[in-house]
Amino acid sequence: MAKLSVELQRYFLSDMANDTMSAAPADSPVDASVESFSSQDRAPVVKAAEVTLNEILELAGERTFGFLFVLLSIPSALPVPAPGYSTPFGLVMLLLSVQLMIGKDQPWVPEKWRKRGFEREQVQTFLQKGLPWLQRIEKVSRPRLTPICTSRVGQAIVGLVLTLASMSMILPLPLTNTVPAMGIFVVGLGLFDDDGLLSLAGVAICSLGLAITSSLLYLIIFVFGLSNISGAEDAVKDWIKNRF
Repeated sequence: MAKLSVELQRYFLSDMANDTMSAAPADSPVDASVESFSSQDRAPVVKAAEVTLNEILELAGERTFGFLFVLLSIPSALPVPAPGYSTPFGLVMLLLSVQLMIGKDQPWVPEKWRKRGFEREQVQTFLQKGLPWLQRIEKVSRPRLTPICTSRVGQAIVGLVLTLASMSMILPLPLTNTVPAMGIFVVGLGLFDDDGLLSLAGVAICSLGLAITSSLLYLIIFVFGLSNISGAEDAVKDWIKNRF
């Protein structure tokens, strides 16, 4: 089975590589990875300007859960702003996490969500930034402690942690998106490769993110009060700006 990074690169970035090939001067050196795309025995596919969730589901095939967790968490896991992605992708991953927790073999996603589109160029930008991290983790990923990823008990525990991490991503508060998304990203790759040890590492990262989220919620509820949530959010943002 091909590595996940190779499949994502081939599907989402190969057209960009071909454009680079066609734009490069005849005597200019061509990167080997770019050349490999052009040499593939595949008919060119004209892709729409938007990537829909339905397209991602079809690409995932039978490896849906791990594949989707990796792909949907990338925008929020990167240390760059990803406005408009954390909440909708967090909602989808929340739905997926609950289904993983209760033992579903294949996920169900509402038809309305399947048709939701995102700009392909922006998705490609996120993937370009996220693939180097994915490739580094893939170097140490291999099947081990597989019951954590394949048994009902293991999936229930992992699904519960991912459910809480996804809920954290949905919150419109600073610091509640990136760390949980990083954990989901690592867990997703662990599920994809049946690497239980890697999934446990992702669970630990999710737990750190949940601790940060819990601290922020405590600050908002018990210090600022529920009636001042918007003011608390502004105060937290100002605190971050002043120190970073």
